[in-house]
Amino acid sequence: MQGDIKMSKLAACGGCGAKVGAGMLSQILQGIPTVKDENLLVGYDTSDDAAVYKVSDDLAIVQTLDFFPPIVDDPYMFGQIAAANAISDIYAMGATPKIALNIMTVTPQMSKEMIHEVLRGGYEKAYEAGVIIAGGHTINDQEPKYGLSVTGFARPDEIRMNCTPLEGDVLILTKPLGIGITTTANRAELAPPELYQRAVKQMATLNKYACEIAQKYRVHSMTDVTGFALMGHATEMARGSDLTIVIDSAKVPVLPGVQPLAEMGLIPEGAYRNRQFAGPTARFAESVPLYLQDILYDPQTSGGLLIAVDARDAEKLLADLGFSREVSERVQYLIAHHHTYNNIDGIDYQILVEADFLVNMCEDELSEEALQNTYQNIFRTETGKKICREMYDIA
Repeated sequence: MQGDIKMSKLAACGGCGAKVGAGMLSQILQGIPTVKDENLLVGYDTSDDAAVYKVSDDLAIVQTLDFFPPIVDDPYMFGQIAAANAISDIYAMGATPKIALNIMTVTPQMSKEMIHEVLRGGYEKAYEAGVIIAGGHTINDQEPKYGLSVTGFARPDEIRMNCTPLEGDVLILTKPLGIGITTTANRAELAPPELYQRAVKQMATLNKYACEIAQKYRVHSMTDVTGFALMGHATEMARGSDLTIVIDSAKVPVLPGVQPLAEMGLIPEGAYRNRQFAGPTARFAESVPLYLQDILYDPQTSGGLLIAVDARDAEKLLADLGFSREVSERVQYLIAHHHTYNNIDGIDYQILVEADFLVNMCEDELSEEALQNTYQNIFRTETGKKICREMYDIA
């Protein structure tokens, strides 16, 4: 019975894409009374990832809460992703998570086994993070939801806020973008299986390791990129520090295979809310295509850390995070040569060429004979062939 129910079909939207838009949330919170306390180091006034309360000169409590509807069909992976996403807020503050409580809603369609698997996924991901789940609260609802309230600890002087970058800092993003577009395509059964599985694995990956590495360097500000997208979270960072952030779109990491999905218009609703929030203060160069703009506004679930680091430490931090100079140079080579179809020397190059041709075949309005010749001569990957056949009705 469990295998007959797709969890993502039990909710209207899933993951961090279900968040209330940043602009709407800001309006809602206006006029809400707050209690002044000198020990409250971080509240909701800067839209940060967690609240921070100073207990002593050496200890601060870091508190967050995050939950959402299912973004995947597998209950266990839903639990893993939701837990990783909630715990990420603690890492984004530069703190260490220690204890958590479950928050869960269940529906009549969910079997006991499904509920058990969601909780098991959450418990095992928390265990990986060194977090104890000590209880929780579960209620009946029309849609399933799961997440955690997480408590962590840090020294007050080691807290990293989202509004404290310094002029001249370099921004580093630790996970590629495209989660919202990929999961939207998967709901429509248009996502390549390899891309979807990579997205699921990425969402379930803790930001623990990136946080631990970042703490060795002169990091001035951090946040995690989730439902408000790279553009939304970067906007909060810029507004909080009264600085202008410059993003080189060619260097923004994007999941391989997302571009053609974005060009097909498989954009989640949350991306349009993010554009409404960040768009008025964002300026794009004319060379930045619309599909890439959509990716930058794409809501992420359990996304990477956005780290503002002293420029003198940027290369070392990138290398420590596993972004080698060889990888950087390879990406730059592919970008510069993706219209060159001779000497295709790797699967990354092949995927890029196929994606480019999928667009060109549409824009150039090729004849049936030309479409067939392009399919035979260019496409090598099984996923690329499948998409080409489905898009252009090639036998």
